[in-house]
Amino acid sequence: METHILAIDQGTTSTRAILFDGALNPIASAQREFRQIFPKPGWVEHDPEDIFATTIATAAEALARAGVRASEVAGLGITNQRETTIVWERTTGKAIHNAIVWQDRRTADACARMKRDGAEADVTAKTGLVLDPYFSATKLAWILDHVDGARARAEAGELLFGTVDAYLIWRLTGGKSHATDATNACRTLLYDIYKGSFDDDLCEAFGVPERMLPEIRDSSGDFGETTPELFGGAIRILGVAGDQQAATVGQACFSPGMAKVTYGTGAFALLHTGNKPVASKHKLLTTVALQLEGRRTYALEGAIFVAGAAVQWLRDGLKLVREASETEALARAADPDQDVYLVPAFVGLGAPHWDPDARGALIGLTRGTGQAEIARATLESVGHQTADLVAAMRADWPDGEAGAVLRVDGGMTASDWTLQFLADILDAPVDRPQILETTALGAAYLAGLAAGVCPEPEEFAKSWRLDRRFEPAMDEATRRRKLAGWADAVGRVKTRFSLRESQC
Repeated sequence: METHILAIDQGTTSTRAILFDGALNPIASAQREFRQIFPKPGWVEHDPEDIFATTIATAAEALARAGVRASEVAGLGITNQRETTIVWERTTGKAIHNAIVWQDRRTADACARMKRDGAEADVTAKTGLVLDPYFSATKLAWILDHVDGARARAEAGELLFGTVDAYLIWRLTGGKSHATDATNACRTLLYDIYKGSFDDDLCEAFGVPERMLPEIRDSSGDFGETTPELFGGAIRILGVAGDQQAATVGQACFSPGMAKVTYGTGAFALLHTGNKPVASKHKLLTTVALQLEGRRTYALEGAIFVAGAAVQWLRDGLKLVREASETEALARAADPDQDVYLVPAFVGLGAPHWDPDARGALIGLTRGTGQAEIARATLESVGHQTADLVAAMRADWPDGEAGAVLRVDGGMTASDWTLQFLADILDAPVDRPQILETTALGAAYLAGLAAGVCPEPEEFAKSWRLDRRFEPAMDEATRRRKLAGWADAVGRVKTRFSLRESQC
């Protein structure tokens, strides 16, 4: 019987596959990291073959560990790093360039030119996004303009574009399905969030041939089936969502005012706003939260570019720790009288600042500063960046209880110290669920919903289970001092304070 659901969570640094039973209990998993490519400062790429190979390998390994055959899988759900851009040949499926990752900043100048030309207001009015290298459209245009013959081939219909979900769907189905879902389409700068479709004028503005674009479908529905040779039998692809929207589903944030933050390489906060888009006045993004049966719900989103990546920097760059888990003990041991701040603007600042030229800094160092204080500043930077986003959300959603309780997930939430600081600096409760892999859970649920295995959202929400609630315990004076110190540190790294401008 088809009683299992397979989820592929294709992330920025690794690919994970989790096999769930019909009740959405995880029963087997596999994970593989893949190579990060940094051709130039601020440039980040992936080899699409690495993405596909780790997808196949982890899915096969999870099935094998559970002893489950493809014929016993009711559906496959895919969730993915969003905005990452791939262009491939229609006939072979071979990418013509490395994937340009969401973190990549190579198109900052192109975005700046469009802003100077007055294009941003029209783009934001349709897409809910800002003109920033983060999104797919300028990355796609860059590939077409820098790979020999690519633009002519694209206009002739020989090349296809997709975010990672569409690329995987194409490869998994043997080229039979070129499709994406609304939550991924809305991250391209080419999608009108009000009409629910790609926009002719936006495509023209960014120089993107429309025939390259995938078909947009519901997040839960038919995306084709895998070729039988991949897993010993065909598996239907029935759920697709960008990683942050999938995590919002996994956290059962289906009602307006509910908010979640996922802490991975970066961190992403989404506030559910219901069935109408809310235009942000505080530099948040308006995005599609989910599309089911042709009906869209929306969210306000704030993006933190560097969260877990800052801890990786401590481990791999500075060599201050051997394992990321060591940072919690160091933070507990740090001198409480030292106010050290890390602003991890390694690839610029995301929401609510949107400064692609800002760069990171350690502020407040003294002769007594050591490993412990730097580790604490690194973990605290995640809380401070989250506080900036939540403050913007509350300002954009003044009539509701925006993020009155924050649900959190992702790898960093295993740290009790980090979550306690988060509750303290937010002055709000923080809830950690029993299942931390909510991104994969959300993808599995969407597939299971289409397969008839899982219940409607209202019933699914009742299955959400709390692991622990973190209540704020910091005194108001300390909170205010820390927030003021953070604001000062951020101000020092933003573009207007950069050394480059001060020398002009």
